[in-house]
Amino acid sequence: MHTLADLLIVLTLAVGVILACHRIKIPPIVGFLITGCLAGPYGLGLVKTSEDVNFLAELGVVLLLFSIGLEFSLSELVRIRRIVLLGGGLQVLITTAVVWALVTFAFRGGSFSLPMGFMLALSSTAIVLKTLQDRMELESAHGQMCLGILLFQDVAVVPMMLLIPLLGGSGENLSRAVGILALKSAGIFLFVFLTQRYVLPRVLHIVAATRSREVFLLTAVVFCFGVAWITSSAGLSLSLGAFLAGLVLSESEYSHQTLAQMLPFKDLFTSLFFVSVGMTLNLSFVVHHWVTVVSLTLLAMAIKAIVCLLVVLILGYPLRTAVHTGLILAQIGEFSFVLCTVCIAHGILVGEHVPLFLAVSTVTMMVTPFLAAVAPRAAERASRWPLPQKVLLGFSSPSLKKENQTLPPLTNHLIIVGYGPVGRNLARAAKSAGIPYAVVEMNPATVKQEKKKGEPIVFGDASEGTLLEHVSVKEAKVVCVSLADPATVRRITAAVRAVAPAVYLIVRTRFLSEVRKLTALGANEVIPEELETSIEIFARVLTKYLVPREEIEQLIARVRLDGYQSVEGEPIPAIQWCDILSDVPDMEVRSTRVTPGSLLAEKTIGELNLRKNWGVTVLAVRRDGQWRPNPGPDLRLKPGDVVILLGRTNDLIKFYPRLMAPTSAAKG
Repeated sequence: MHTLADLLIVLTLAVGVILACHRIKIPPIVGFLITGCLAGPYGLGLVKTSEDVNFLAELGVVLLLFSIGLEFSLSELVRIRRIVLLGGGLQVLITTAVVWALVTFAFRGGSFSLPMGFMLALSSTAIVLKTLQDRMELESAHGQMCLGILLFQDVAVVPMMLLIPLLGGSGENLSRAVGILALKSAGIFLFVFLTQRYVLPRVLHIVAATRSREVFLLTAVVFCFGVAWITSSAGLSLSLGAFLAGLVLSESEYSHQTLAQMLPFKDLFTSLFFVSVGMTLNLSFVVHHWVTVVSLTLLAMAIKAIVCLLVVLILGYPLRTAVHTGLILAQIGEFSFVLCTVCIAHGILVGEHVPLFLAVSTVTMMVTPFLAAVAPRAAERASRWPLPQKVLLGFSSPSLKKENQTLPPLTNHLIIVGYGPVGRNLARAAKSAGIPYAVVEMNPATVKQEKKKGEPIVFGDASEGTLLEHVSVKEAKVVCVSLADPATVRRITAAVRAVAPAVYLIVRTRFLSEVRKLTALGANEVIPEELETSIEIFARVLTKYLVPREEIEQLIARVRLDGYQSVEGEPIPAIQWCDILSDVPDMEVRSTRVTPGSLLAEKTIGELNLRKNWGVTVLAVRRDGQWRPNPGPDLRLKPGDVVILLGRTNDLIKFYPRLMAPTSAAKG
């Protein structure tokens, strides 16, 4: 009952705080952290101890990493292996070294210098990934960079925990401990591989055959917590095991069903994690030492942001991506609290250093959503700094730059921005159709790999004018932006339209709400996944019910028209003749009604030969309320018909008086 009462207090308070935050447009994550501050032992004291909440919060982190693994795939993990190993390794190593040097200098040594470097090197996996998911930026360049670095940090926690006891003078032999850990890790990865290859598919097939949601959900939970427990028992983190479990399940056909059933539990327990973090903040300590807390918070975030920025630049990405990544990873992570506990247990961190570290860590977490919100604007401004092109556009190896310069001259070609699944399929289709094309991709490893295969691909940010000129965007016929990140797509759309006003621009987006924004920026066509996916689904359903294909096509056309016109509740204006002719000088479209005895009455279009005799063309005829577009030469015009004519302004001015005159006068 004690645990139930604490949960009831926390959840009730959270509802009120989140509603208040929503009204003043504060992110929900900050609301949960504020809830923890208010309810915890250092706030109003509504919850005397946070142990029960901490247990449920840890489940939230496990479920969060499990869901991210479900949305990921082994092929994606292999694709970002350079970011994980090199990027994550450099970030942890450089941050640890910088903090160690600063703390050693400030305190003239001290056994906590290196542990402090360890703790500040870690960022919050839960907060960063939750923020990126909410902002739909996990698939962007900076999102993939953050994910790769965070994965390495989760693994790096283990050797850090082994080293801290040694620094406190109570550790065992390091080489023996590392050797045992390596054997355990190898055994775990072998177990997970064999399970995914031989056991899991059979078990899931049997469970799915029962058609029981309860059994399916229990099986997924058992697998998630089972792998997490195994990795934790071996000395690795729970979250790493949960991510591996999700990664394994993502390769099965049951991943989407599993994710759908786990989402409610993930959201609830992840919220409790943020509440538990807020409970660690000692408000009284912050008030009495606010200058120190604020100064150290700014210093810690500056160090982390700058280190991450340098690491991303070293990996060859543009300055814009580096700034974006640095701001998002500038906080101190939840695993730092675990290391802090180990430091306290071994007498390394004592006295006021403990509440000071917890205060700084919690504050950095609280400002993360705000940093994520301002990061796009900050990155955009940084890209305009007067810096060398190497820094602005991204470092790349000399061989890569040389290959870029050998891109063959192109004209009337297709430019594909992004070489993910959509970009690859589009390139394959263009190659099959014999259409010349060029690809722009921001992942240096992908560019090098595809260059070896003979793909016409270049490295860089497609929102940069110099890169667009390099791929001859002004001579291109079509540019297709296949990326999923909304902010990046908007930026590229504006850049392409500014450099090449005449090119036909097709843009991919996830949501209908983005269509109007992208159209306003200059996109000729916007393909929203929400609408097109629904169309593909109902088309296949109707096909199974033997609905004639022509009726399905009519329904698709109607749904597309209704869907695109209902964006944000306002219709998107259709292209009118006047819109087209506004760019064509001296051309006009006019309508006229056929009167008895006039030049047009009772004559076929072929007999009139209007184009040859008068320089005008019949576009359509309306008779009895029905339109007849593009009429043939055998159509006989009758009095009362409305005729739509296209011609030069001068020709129409000369022709119109003839229409009103009797036939004899017209002939004269």
